Amino acid sequence: MSLSIGIMLPSRETAMTGRHDARGLIEFARIAEESGFDSVWTGDSVLARTRVDPLTLLAAVSARTSRVTLGTAALIGPLRPPLLTSAQAATVDQLSGGRLILGLGSGSPLPESRREFDALAMPFTDRARRLDEAAELWRQAWAGESRFSGRYWQIDGLDSALPPARLGGPPLWLAGGDSDRVIARVAEGYDGWLPYLPDAGAYARGLARIGELTPRPITPALYATVCIDDDRRRAHDTLDTYTRTYYRQPLDVLSSFQAICGGSAQECAAWLAGYVDAGARHLVLRIGSLDPHPHMLAGRLLPLLRQAGSS
Repeated sequence: MSLSIGIMLPSRETAMTGRHDARGLIEFARIAEESGFDSVWTGDSVLARTRVDPLTLLAAVSARTSRVTLGTAALIGPLRPPLLTSAQAATVDQLSGGRLILGLGSGSPLPESRREFDALAMPFTDRARRLDEAAELWRQAWAGESRFSGRYWQIDGLDSALPPARLGGPPLWLAGGDSDRVIARVAEGYDGWLPYLPDAGAYARGLARIGELTPRPITPALYATVCIDDDRRRAHDTLDTYTRTYYRQPLDVLSSFQAICGGSAQECAAWLAGYVDAGARHLVLRIGSLDPHPHMLAGRLLPLLRQAGSS
């Protein structure tokens, strides 16, 4: 499997700095495609970490791009009625000509996440199980099956659901760590694994465990935050400002459980190459800056990662 390199659209960054520039995000995606990225991604939150709606944004991006994969990193599946999400995802897949990937999460165990679920009148408990069942419901809807019968939903007439562009529908990737339960869920029912583990060794071990549990091909991906700056102290300070603004936590705390690197293009490429050597085949890169632009990675980091992926 060849190496694919994607970039996050700064949907949260524009919102939390007060710019709220949905059109600018579409232009960011267009420039990312022109710059050579293989995919563009966007996150999800209605209230906890407010940003533009991910599937609506990707529908618009599909009209301004022709090649890049369009992904969610990550869509909080249990926040929405699953049949509605099925129709929205199928619509984006049709509009894009089959370029959609749904990276999925169940929501964090934080108070602001619980408040978000409550505001949308969606159950906060059992949300991981609800996500797994929703994923199965989507697959059955996209396959044209007539009835779904699960623990949380029972639906007749499912064969009337909107079909996606591709047989079987968009690939479904599970975002999460390397706990035994997450690894088992990936192996049981998902097409890809999208963790943000801070250690390449842990990534390799998690991927090996997935391989032991299933013979199905699973796309090994990685969500990582990078800040390119030849001055390492300045890169650290930029990232620290970013994490304190985004997560209200200092860099030293966040980097203990998220994949984050700041430094020169060569240093960041070498760090990411460790994950590539560990088996990662789709890198989803977030720029750790409050004012990001694709050229921050395209000119210097992207060529180095291409070399790492071909070696």
